[in-house]
Amino acid sequence: MSRMSSLSSPFLLGFDEVERALDRVAKSAEGYPPYNVERIEAASEPLRLRITLAVAGFTAEQLEVVLDEKELTIRGRQVEDGQGRVFLHRGIAARQFQRTFVLAEGMNVLGAELKNGLLSVDLVRPEPARHAKRIDIVSRP
Repeated sequence: MSRMSSLSSPFLLGFDEVERALDRVAKSAEGYPPYNVERIEAASEPLRLRITLAVAGFTAEQLEVVLDEKELTIRGRQVEDGQGRVFLHRGIAARQFQRTFVLAEGMNVLGAELKNGLLSVDLVRPEPARHAKRIDIVSRP
């Protein structure tokens, strides 16, 4: 039995890509890590947004921010370093994550910054661009 989509109406033609993007976002909707999305107000500038993820315990080397076409993917990979350590209680686990954001046409990533356990990724929408690029993360104490 095939599943019915909200975009399967005969009056909505050519929305297959949108439906696939919605499916990808729904699959990555786990609650970890928590994040904020905020609009940065600037009167003379184009639309600017900031995505902030709470990534306490991750270093800049353990984080990766990749823009591929219209998908912004943020990954975190921690290595288990329990050698020689005896935990009486383990509430902070080494945990991997992947969070994907589907960007509107023309959104560009200005940069990423890691500060005080928060990873901030700034976005702007000046004009459309389609290419994959790796975003460098600046680490500050």
